[in-house]
Amino acid sequence: MRVIRSLVGLGVFFALWEIIVRADVVRAVFLPPPSTVFARLGDLLGSVEFLRDVQASLLAWLIALLIATGVAVPAGLLLGSIPGLRSATRVLVEFLRPIPSVALIPPVLIMVGAGSAAKITLAVYAAVWPILFNTMYALSEIDPLLRDTAKSFGTKGLRLATSVSLPHAAPFVFTGLRMSAAISLIVVISTEYLAGATRGVGRFILEATEGAGRMDLVLAGTLVVGAIGYLINEGLERLGGRLFRWSTVEQGAA
Repeated sequence: MRVIRSLVGLGVFFALWEIIVRADVVRAVFLPPPSTVFARLGDLLGSVEFLRDVQASLLAWLIALLIATGVAVPAGLLLGSIPGLRSATRVLVEFLRPIPSVALIPPVLIMVGAGSAAKITLAVYAAVWPILFNTMYALSEIDPLLRDTAKSFGTKGLRLATSVSLPHAAPFVFTGLRMSAAISLIVVISTEYLAGATRGVGRFILEATEGAGRMDLVLAGTLVVGAIGYLINEGLERLGGRLFRWSTVEQGAA
């Protein structure tokens, strides 16, 4: 039912868009109607070159998300479990967190070049923070009675973290992962567009804006990015609902 309502909403949006352009409220050269955009989209989906661009963007997104998760979860567990370490690093974390990834494009290009490494590096930087802070927050919300009970049975150190802390933090971490999935996709596409990556949907959109300024291709590429983002979020939301059906955290996030 929710999917049907979403499709109806999209249908109304595209219908209004078509009407506005056909009524010459907005010139078609600046905003082509959906009928034109979807025709170009059909052509693109049959283009091997464009599908390779999509593959390049998705591969960079997946690598960045996996690296960010591998860095943020252990770091979050460590900072969340040791108050002294969290206090010592608080200023550094709060200084780095607000810096937008696009502001780091020049130094990253100098250090790693303009290839896939640049967009992966920037996407990792942006995706780390939601997972890190959700993990730290989860540990601060653990009932002290759970830890005390586990310690009374001789559970300490790494075993305490894996048997008590991590299971409690898992729904929070997954919520952070969903947030980071969207953020990292945005950063990958933006970096491809701004930094001139060799391949990717962002690079395709950049090339479509040059020369004749093919807005139909620009919007078709943008629709592909939007569809990918929707499918990723929908897939993760359904996965979270299955994995953490017992958790009110994931229910609230959904």
